[in-house]
Amino acid sequence: MSRFLSQAESQSLFEMEKRRQTDQLWQLPNAGGGLSVPLISTNATEAFHLDIRRSRMELRKGTVQNRARTNIVLARIDFGGSPHRNPDDEEIPCPHIHLYREGFGDRWAYPIDPEIFTDPTSHWQTLIDFMRFCNVIEPPNFERGLFS
Repeated sequence: MSRFLSQAESQSLFEMEKRRQTDQLWQLPNAGGGLSVPLISTNATEAFHLDIRRSRMELRKGTVQNRARTNIVLARIDFGGSPHRNPDDEEIPCPHIHLYREGFGDRWAYPIDPEIFTDPTSHWQTLIDFMRFCNVIEPPNFERGLFS
């Protein structure tokens, strides 16, 4: 499967309302862990994944991303880590958000909007804000765990 979509197609996938596939209770990852939760569009025509990763060494560092069509990252937020250098050489501080861009995939990052991501120091709040940002209207059931 191609890792590139048109900008219009990626925007359509991003804007699609998404919901959990099951009522399973998911344990959020602790330090060094990761999780991939399946999502589905509300009309059941597209499959998505919500990926959550936590750093082993730096407890404040993590990533949450939304993928479509198995390997296409539509959006990803990185927090607690290093700045990102975009293809045009602009450096974007962390936390930042990566959004799909035609011809580049997820290689472009942008500063986060504090109106959308209300507390990037909180893993739990960042996850909630990210799911809302990605139109996950029926979120998965999560057990927060020790470090969330």
